[in-house]
Order: sequence, then structure tokens, then C-alpha cells
Amino acid sequence: PTRLMEIQKENRNIHDHQRRQMAAKFELKRKLFKAFIRDPDLPAEVREQQQYKLAKLPRNSSFTRLRNRCIFTGRPRGVYQFFRMSRIVFRELASRGALNGIKKASW
Repeated sequence: PTRLMEIQKENRNIHDHQRRQMAAKFELKRKLFKAFIRDPDLPAEVREQQQYKLAKLPRNSSFTRLRNRCIFTGRPRGVYQFFRMSRIVFRELASRGALNGIKKASW
């Protein structure tokens, strides 16, 4: 891989980390606003105010904007959530014996 590819991979991981931090930071606020919006007992104008406040939050504070990426390669697809690595990296590390408790299946 070229140096440009390395920088792009690092940037993807940095952006992913920043988004995760922001989502965690605003998680409680978002849940509160959504609870107010969904509450049918509240007056409509109060619910509208809460909806406006929710819309004013940063877009990256939403968990929907997160994508599970491999922490080694930045690859967005084929990622094992528990290990946070792609199937390719997982297979390579497992075959080398670098992952504790992982061994090839045989029966």
C-alpha cells in the first residue's frame, strides 16, 4: 500500500472514533428529546419544541451515522463486531495463532 492509502485508512479510523465519541456524548440528550416527542400526553407545541431541539443537535451525534469498521484496515464490510476486525484480518491473525482462544474448527 502507498503512503496515501495509509493516510486515508488512518483518517477513516480517526473519523469513526470521533463520531463514536460524539454519539456517546449526546446519547442521553437524544433519548430525552425522543421520549418527549413520542409522549402523546404532552401538548403538541412542547413536542414540536423538542423536535426542533433534536434537529439542532449535530448530525454525527446520531448512532445511525456510525459504521462498524475494521480497526486495522478501516474496511467497512465483513467486520466481526466482537473483535472489531474484518474477516480477512481475523483469518490472518487466527491462522498465525495471534488470537487467544481461537482455533480452527474440526469435528
